[in-house]
Amino acid sequence: MHGPASPAWLLVALCAATGAYCLLRMRSGVEDQRRAAGGEAVMGFGMAAMAVPAAVFTPPALAWAGGAVVFGAAGLRGLWAARAGRRHLHHLVEAGAMVYMAAVMAAAPAAGSAAHPHGHGPPVLTGALLLYFAGYVLLTGVRLIPGVAVAGGGAGGDGAATAGWGDRPELARACRLAMAIGMLAMLPAM
Repeated sequence: MHGPASPAWLLVALCAATGAYCLLRMRSGVEDQRRAAGGEAVMGFGMAAMAVPAAVFTPPALAWAGGAVVFGAAGLRGLWAARAGRRHLHHLVEAGAMVYMAAVMAAAPAAGSAAHPHGHGPPVLTGALLLYFAGYVLLTGVRLIPGVAVAGGGAGGDGAATAGWGDRPELARACRLAMAIGMLAMLPAM
């Protein structure tokens, strides 16, 4: 990622922590949640790797091409999972954005960025992805507000939570929110 080092390291920390939490969520007793958490862990660690400042480590173009293949496979998995519910479409968009960023990074010269070759602003796809992730961040943020939460979600009759900490939907939403914020930070920096 090209840009200032301090925000890049903060983004690396955010994405790596999100990926680590998603790995822990894979211990859920619910198979669908385990699968989703695994895909989100791959996404979080991939975003952390992309966010490492170029001055510290610049992987070869072949590594970015490999990342595009990995995230392309994740996108196909998201497309397959979308048959079961539209909530999986976000994973498809997220994987597509990662493929796009990896392809741009693979094609970018070491000193510059292929995303803005003529200085005319971001390409249409970058703008569309920015709009999508901005909308996703706003919608997910509103859903995390306690007053908006669905009544009785995960609580038993006595008010005690019946789901394990890895099965709590608000934590999964917060994880996805963190990655969407990361996407919003990474897309314009390409």
